[in-house]
Amino acid sequence: MSGEEPVVVVETPAPAPALGEPMDIMTALQLVIKKSLAHGGLVKGLHAAAKSIEKHAAQLCVMAEDCNQPDYIKLVKALCAEHNVNLITVPSAKTLGEWAGMCKIDSEGKARKVVGASCIVVKDYGEESEGLHIVQEYVKTH
Repeated sequence: MSGEEPVVVVETPAPAPALGEPMDIMTALQLVIKKSLAHGGLVKGLHAAAKSIEKHAAQLCVMAEDCNQPDYIKLVKALCAEHNVNLITVPSAKTLGEWAGMCKIDSEGKARKVVGASCIVVKDYGEESEGLHIVQEYVKTH
């Protein structure tokens, strides 16, 4: 009975930037996708993405640059252009799949058995966050 409180260490899956340090677009996008997934507002796969874009339910489309299907890329870009949906590209399908929760998380918190995702659509951002504001500013300028 020393009177000291036990120290509880809580790990965060994504490293947060230091105060005052601006968040880069990929970190902000990852945060937005995680919040959308938690609120049930994320759509994965070409068929579901195309349906939500055509129903005007999509707010943001994220596509992997390393997709090796040129028809897939053309279709997604054309749908986004036709329905005025913002499109952001990320370098890797594996990264996008991990962000979209298409993996197993082991006991250390590392992603295992990641399935690549070529396209995901955000229908509902979930809640307001700093990452959401950064993504919205990025979309306006690009």
